Amino acid sequence: MPLAVTYSRAHIGMEAPLVTIEAHLSSGLPAFNIVGLPEAAVREAKDRVRSAILNSQFDFPNGRITVNMAPADLPKQGGQFDLAIALGILAASEQIDAAKLTQYEWLGELALSGHLRKGPGALPAAISCLRDRRVLVCSPENAQEASLVANASVLAAEHLLQVARALKDDQYRLTEPQFQPEAAPAHYPDLRDVKGQQAARRALEIAAAGRHNLLYFGPPGTGKTLLASRLPGILPPLNDDEALEIAAVQSVSGVPLEWRRRPYRAPHHTASAAALIGGGSVPRPGEVTLAHRGVLFLDELAEFPRTVLDVLREPLESHEVCISRAAKQCTFPANFQLVAAMNPSPGGYAADDPRSHRYNAEQIQKYLSRLSGPFLDRIDLHIEVPSLPKEVLMANETPEDSATVRQRVIAAWNVQMTRQGCANSALTGKALEQHAMLGESEFQLLDKAMDKLGLSARAYHRLLRVARTIADLNGQNHIDRQAIIEALNCRQLEKLTGRQ
Repeated sequence: MPLAVTYSRAHIGMEAPLVTIEAHLSSGLPAFNIVGLPEAAVREAKDRVRSAILNSQFDFPNGRITVNMAPADLPKQGGQFDLAIALGILAASEQIDAAKLTQYEWLGELALSGHLRKGPGALPAAISCLRDRRVLVCSPENAQEASLVANASVLAAEHLLQVARALKDDQYRLTEPQFQPEAAPAHYPDLRDVKGQQAARRALEIAAAGRHNLLYFGPPGTGKTLLASRLPGILPPLNDDEALEIAAVQSVSGVPLEWRRRPYRAPHHTASAAALIGGGSVPRPGEVTLAHRGVLFLDELAEFPRTVLDVLREPLESHEVCISRAAKQCTFPANFQLVAAMNPSPGGYAADDPRSHRYNAEQIQKYLSRLSGPFLDRIDLHIEVPSLPKEVLMANETPEDSATVRQRVIAAWNVQMTRQGCANSALTGKALEQHAMLGESEFQLLDKAMDKLGLSARAYHRLLRVARTIADLNGQNHIDRQAIIEALNCRQLEKLTGRQ
């Protein structure tokens, strides 16, 4: 049979579209052509496949070989098509049975020896393969990753010879991965290392309980970065769906799998806009996607270019990133929690500090103007982290540890899940009106605060969400005046910008 058909998967963003690979043999001068928008790594498959077939003791056809990868308008990249191409050539040259190929999908780069290598995108491929009711065959490393998808049929092969033998001999079975991943060790830094800073610690607890965005500002060495690094250790545990979403992102991006561990990403302030949200001619996920369901920490926030920070405005609201290119459009998940830290002036110290006297008001305002109003409006908590007296630093008192704080956070989180099925930070529209309803006294208090502080409608809704989280932490069914006052005290941005 001079024509054989095999199936594989491309990866475009978080999707794994089906690729039908047709291998055709014809007479003529020896040639090996791959068509169907193959990129460089796919075109180079000719040499990898030829060597793998010969080193596996098969005959390489001595004629004209044409491999078509359909659909023709879908760009193909990566080495994961090698196995499917090799099997198509073997079937077309009648060295294996072509009829048995159609119930499988093949994913794997071939070494010159014929061994299968691990590649990216196995988890999305397994999800798509399950939907199309086919069996996915890939390398053992990819098979373990793909087996995280419930009910997916996945087989592991280490070598092209094993695959060929399974197709020839019905008694020979490829390995079914028995992968039961354990949660990655959660060796997070502990809150007991943070002395003093009770307001900042309380804000961190509120942020963790309601998944609120948080900004710390204060002079150098006050513990802003120290506090931010403790946030993952007090967040509630991931559920199965969230853990699978994180694993899918890690699979596509090639990041090592850390099962049931919330990501913590801390890009340098020289990162570009494309590094944060993703990009490239073939779109790749950026830091906001790698931080999906976890924490994105931006240290030295005011050192980021304003144009870079403003690209975060849409993901902070929509929780996804849509990257459009001339040839394609990709959507990546970006449901992350933003934590940022910054100094209040170019020199690092507050405007009223004697050490900041060499900077005039115009220079300080220019420094702070790198943060646009709409960007700051999307951050729920703005907390000053002041310098601590030496007596506090030298005291022998043991601060509260992360485990204790995490229990309170989990209790408040469970209340939210039972009441509304989502974090307080995700409440919108009617749900926010229903679950963050105010009494007359609380409404008047918030009304006066809005007039005095000049808050936008977005800031008003964020205040309600923060107050709802504070009430949950306090074990209250309704938002009282104390929760409103504490929520207002968590918006200390006026101290930073100089507005009263």
